[in-house]
Amino acid sequence: MRPQETDYAPHYKIYVDRIEGDDIIWVLDKQISEFTEFIHNIPEDKKNYSYAPGKWTTAEVLGHINDTERVMAYRAFWFARKAPSPLSGFEQDEFIKVANFNNRTLQSFAEEFIHLRKSNNSLFKNLGEEALRQHGLANNKSVSVNALLYIIAGHLEHHITILNERYLNQ
Repeated sequence: MRPQETDYAPHYKIYVDRIEGDDIIWVLDKQISEFTEFIHNIPEDKKNYSYAPGKWTTAEVLGHINDTERVMAYRAFWFARKAPSPLSGFEQDEFIKVANFNNRTLQSFAEEFIHLRKSNNSLFKNLGEEALRQHGLANNKSVSVNALLYIIAGHLEHHITILNERYLNQ
């Protein structure tokens, strides 16, 4: 089931709208092979490339994708389990500053993504409809578990587009 616009904050619409159909588990599964192949096709000399001063490098974008996967999946887990407390936001630029992504290999980002996504999908596939409908507060904004799954998938698609257009010139 697709999330309704009331299931997430307006700034997440760009991610949710990137995902077609209503079988989010199929999309999340398919992205494992597609994204790892995408990473394997990035030339090594583009790893530390940034298209403008002050913009993240290719490695930092890949690290950000994995960080966001972790954060959004934790939110989905937290809210699906009906945890009563809200969750804070995360400051992506602060995460990037301390993550040391530019010293990693491209292969390490692919391996990390595979492990993260397979683990997350194991959780997501076993959530019932009641859990998917659960809402919680993250960064003072209401979001449903189901919407978080679409946000995870759409966030990845968003950054693949940016990488292709601004980093890899494809």
